[in-house]
Amino acid sequence: MKNTKLLNILKNGNIVIPMFLLQNYKNLKLELDEFIFLMYLYNLGDSFPFNPSKYSNELNLELGIAMNYIDLLTEKGFIQVKVMKNEKGLMEEVVLLENFFNKLTIFTMDEVNRSNNVNNSNIFEIIEKEFGRTLGPIDYEIIRAWLDNNMSEDLIKEALKEATLNGVTTLRYIDKILYEWGKAGIKEVKDVEDMRKKRSEKAEKDSNIDMEIVDWNWFDDDE
Repeated sequence: MKNTKLLNILKNGNIVIPMFLLQNYKNLKLELDEFIFLMYLYNLGDSFPFNPSKYSNELNLELGIAMNYIDLLTEKGFIQVKVMKNEKGLMEEVVLLENFFNKLTIFTMDEVNRSNNVNNSNIFEIIEKEFGRTLGPIDYEIIRAWLDNNMSEDLIKEALKEATLNGVTTLRYIDKILYEWGKAGIKEVKDVEDMRKKRSEKAEKDSNIDMEIVDWNWFDDDE
């Protein structure tokens, strides 16, 4: 019921919500109804009198539900309710959205840095050169997902090298390599080198065992 009421307010355009926030509210760890209530408060200004009855009336919510949203947003660190002096010098409870704007600033900076890191990456050109073809939109999304998951370019290059050595030049194959490496706890190029070294040592050991069997003097053994 409460979700429906808040959604109707959103659909009717009674609350102005920046598109950037609407597209990213989940990344702020907010449920949709919590986000809509926060946007209602956001439309009231940076700071304003604490008046739950007013909020519940304007949003057509029960007072207890409005209070619950206030508690949730306070616990999540988006708003503060403080006792402060008003313009008349009287003490009153005030809602402050300073924490919300601080969180928004940090989140925006992180998004810009992430975007810059992806856009400045030359891994796209490296893969195109190795594949001998132009990457398509889906290819770009797959590579962006790797970068978004904090996979280093060097590790992606190693997966590309592994795929090329096996004669396969598809992103699906590289994605499978990266997935298997992740399961094995491989996070850096050094981990890949250590894995290859162990494989080489095992192969050499197995080869030596085979040679011992071949060189065995079976006639001496019978004696």
